Amino acid sequence: MDGKYGILVDYDWCTGCHSCEMACQMEHGFPIGQSGVQVCTMGPWLIEGETWQYDFAPIFGDQCDLCADRTAKGELPTCVHHCQASCMTYGPLDELSALLADHRKQTLCAL
Repeated sequence: MDGKYGILVDYDWCTGCHSCEMACQMEHGFPIGQSGVQVCTMGPWLIEGETWQYDFAPIFGDQCDLCADRTAKGELPTCVHHCQASCMTYGPLDELSALLADHRKQTLCAL
């Protein structure tokens, strides 16, 4: 995995604000409703009594190139930069894959 980079997403912290979607759309000039990342909503689920749970999951699609233009200049991918919950981490795959064992609600996106 040497030299390869990716984005690690910790779903426990994603609030579903869609900032990553909007930042991607604006950065790359995608039309409305199109983006390299899409936040999917799961739920609501009744947990107990009147308590409900929602989960949110940023899913990366074919249009995501990990912001190659930005990362070539030493900048973060725009979705990571604009994430309000700081639930996205950009870095080398070997470092990110080592973090996967720390928490069960994470996923790793790589090209």
